[in-house]
Amino acid sequence: MSEPGCMFGELPEQAADERPEVAPAAPRLREPQRDQIELRVVDLNGLLPLDHPARAVWAFVEQLDLSPLLDAIKAREGEPGHPPANPQIPMALWLYATIEAVGSARSLARLCEMHVAYQWICGGVSMNYHTLSDFRVVHVALLDRLLAQGVAALVAEGLVQLERLAQDGVRVRASAGAASYRRRPRLEKLLREAEARVAALKAELESDPAAGSARQRAARERAARERVERTNAALERMKELEAERARRAKTHKQDTAKQKEPRASTTDAEARVMKMADGGFRPAYNGQLASDPETQVIVAVDIDTTGSDHGLIGPMQEQIRASYGQAPKQYLVDGGFTKLEDIEKAHAEGIEVFTPPPSNKHETDPFAPRKGDGPGAAAWRKRMSSEDGKAIYRRRAKAECVNADLRNRGLQRLLLRGQDKVRAVLLWFAVAHNLMRAVTLRAAAAKAAAQGQSVSRACQATC
Repeated sequence: MSEPGCMFGELPEQAADERPEVAPAAPRLREPQRDQIELRVVDLNGLLPLDHPARAVWAFVEQLDLSPLLDAIKAREGEPGHPPANPQIPMALWLYATIEAVGSARSLARLCEMHVAYQWICGGVSMNYHTLSDFRVVHVALLDRLLAQGVAALVAEGLVQLERLAQDGVRVRASAGAASYRRRPRLEKLLREAEARVAALKAELESDPAAGSARQRAARERAARERVERTNAALERMKELEAERARRAKTHKQDTAKQKEPRASTTDAEARVMKMADGGFRPAYNGQLASDPETQVIVAVDIDTTGSDHGLIGPMQEQIRASYGQAPKQYLVDGGFTKLEDIEKAHAEGIEVFTPPPSNKHETDPFAPRKGDGPGAAAWRKRMSSEDGKAIYRRRAKAECVNADLRNRGLQRLLLRGQDKVRAVLLWFAVAHNLMRAVTLRAAAAKAAAQGQSVSRACQATC
């Protein structure tokens, strides 16, 4: 008998079967079938989430008064003519594109074909980049009115205050290269060459009308004419720069003598080489933004072609008064805006300017009264030397968030040329920025109201 625990001890030991090694089977995967025909029952409304920002943009556009755009449409009921797209569509497309940092009309046209959000806004209406590009820059007056109306609505709701405003500048890279800036002799030579090119093309057409296709001839003639126009614009700009240099030489003769001769760009004549935030010098425009520092809502915008903020307080305050019928009581700006003439004028209109006094090489007290100070300058120095004045001025730092938000939305380099078009672009950014700020402010106000009602009901229950 075998020992306990060894029931099968008498059996011979079995050797394991030696099986040949087999390669692992291929994994089972779901492969894409792109040639499979499918019938889907979907609609654009169902593809876009209910809380998508595009819906908020469309709801905003539906409330706008676009009657000036509708009145300009020639296609009418009962009359011939191809109907254009509803102006609400390109308006919503550009607002949403600005929010999403899309700054090119060609890119926006492609997104209208491929992206669900843009397809939802279009709703089956075709758009091309020519229409989008033209719509973006021709309605500056309408954008000015929409910006003012949006701010006025927020003021009426108690979400924005116009008593304390801040102004700050944002320099944006222009659509011009540094090599396009030339002095007067070179510009005059380029103009002669461009005019000779136009004359040569006309002579070629007269001698052989069949030379090349009509489209090619038209393209060459258009390019030659545009070159002449750009060079003429640069020469006109040169006159302004030379006059400015002459005025500056009357008060700063030595500093002006050290500077080089003025130059103008043949690409964008109105752009000017400015010192940028990184310390470099590049062609740019100086955008001006007035905003409520507490809510970061943009109140007014403007464009300047000088490389300094000095003396730009007055024009912005006049624009605010014209748009809203009132002027702010307190106005916060950084040291680059400080100009005694502007401070005196604002004081006469009841506006308190908060800006740090400039330092001087004599190292004297900048807050001490000066011999030539008027009542506005004296009150300003006293105001900025007080602790209350310094505390109010520190609120200006919140206005820097507006610049940062616009940078994040793509306001880095302009794709358009000319001061008027650049101002239109800045207005699109301002309206889009205020749209998103209004959504945030109204949501916060609704939440605070709901919490207040809950507290009130709780107090009534315990009393």
